[in-house]
Amino acid sequence: MTDKSANLVLGDKGVEFAVKSGTIGPDVIDIGSLYKQTGAFTYDPGFTSTASCESKITYIDGDAGVLLHRGYPIEQLAEHGDFLETCYLLLYGELPSAAQKKDFDYRVTHHTMVHEQMTRFFTGFRRDAHPMAVMCGCVGALSAFYHDSTDITDPHQRMVASLRMIAKMPTIAAMAYKYHVGQPFVYPKNDLDYASNFLHMCFAVPCEEFKVNPVLARAMDRIFILHADHEQNASTSTVRLAGSSGANPFACIAAGIACLWGPAHGGANEAALNMLAEIGSVDRIPEYVARAKDKNDPFRLMGFGHRVYKNYDPRAKIMQKTTHEVLAELGHKDDPMLQVAMELERIALTDEYFIEKKLYPNIDFYSGITLKAMGFPTTMFTVLFALARTVGWIAQWAEMIEDPQQRIGRPRQLYTGAPQRDYMPISKR
Repeated sequence: MTDKSANLVLGDKGVEFAVKSGTIGPDVIDIGSLYKQTGAFTYDPGFTSTASCESKITYIDGDAGVLLHRGYPIEQLAEHGDFLETCYLLLYGELPSAAQKKDFDYRVTHHTMVHEQMTRFFTGFRRDAHPMAVMCGCVGALSAFYHDSTDITDPHQRMVASLRMIAKMPTIAAMAYKYHVGQPFVYPKNDLDYASNFLHMCFAVPCEEFKVNPVLARAMDRIFILHADHEQNASTSTVRLAGSSGANPFACIAAGIACLWGPAHGGANEAALNMLAEIGSVDRIPEYVARAKDKNDPFRLMGFGHRVYKNYDPRAKIMQKTTHEVLAELGHKDDPMLQVAMELERIALTDEYFIEKKLYPNIDFYSGITLKAMGFPTTMFTVLFALARTVGWIAQWAEMIEDPQQRIGRPRQLYTGAPQRDYMPISKR
């Protein structure tokens, strides 16, 4: 809180509003009493200039290219820790001690199995159902299987629900993948780490032994860390809005998954890969780059630039390194699509037009390439995003539930429809 205030003059009336300051970031004008004092609302489509809550979890400075989780730079978390350590940090506010980390890993690992009746739930979907459709349904259905962790007023039940979702999301995601490709479900293994366990459930088959490649497991773990939370984006805001009504946590996360499914949000890496497929070969790149520079051409390069980051996306730097590690390990340098991606990356980092416009490759550009190289179909990309983002959603949801100022979300509107009018009998219309 600061001693600063903001003054608004509306007609002949002047009103004063308090200005609040966070630990870092821009100040906010507290307009909670605006309607009461003036009879007017603010108009902010997309809420891009409106702080909808107070949070201690994630901070982004898009101009400087900074992403902090509980104060820690994303680069340090991805380089030195693992995904479950980041989960602990997001949930509890501090990095765990060795004993806390061991206990947390154990609790997550021993919650990875889903109720056996869930397997029958999957068979209700068409065999060609999109994995995200399956995810929406199955995560929402968890509340029908785990009644003992849906009381949001009980801190213990909130904790159990949080652990269950972080633990079971890889299992559900892998089951969605297996159902999509027509292979048998593979049960989780408690002797594997979080990322390795997920890859094993996705790519192992009962008829032969499967050994998880440690380079790919580390890449998967980094992808999870880089997607764990991203402040008040569309899906996180959806989770908070759903949670503000008192809905159970499983329903709230299902709402977040539904929002993430949109191509403007979670589907961006799939769109980037589709663009690479459209370009097709390295010799066609100049044509598409020229089209991207042409203001009159509707073509846009997907996977470049970012709505929030006006500088280089800090996650993209880590993802770039991870992408090259995976490609070197798998020897996919002859893949035409990946050749197109690498040449586009080179151009974007050296061409004056891209540098001036700050159209750097973003995380979606690199993650799409990496996931394709690892063997995932494009239909699974957003599922993996949802898996990683679950911990962020849960942390934000729990913070909202514990916030004494929390109230049900109720945005206002600028009404431009018909004014009041009288009903006319049908014979007179």
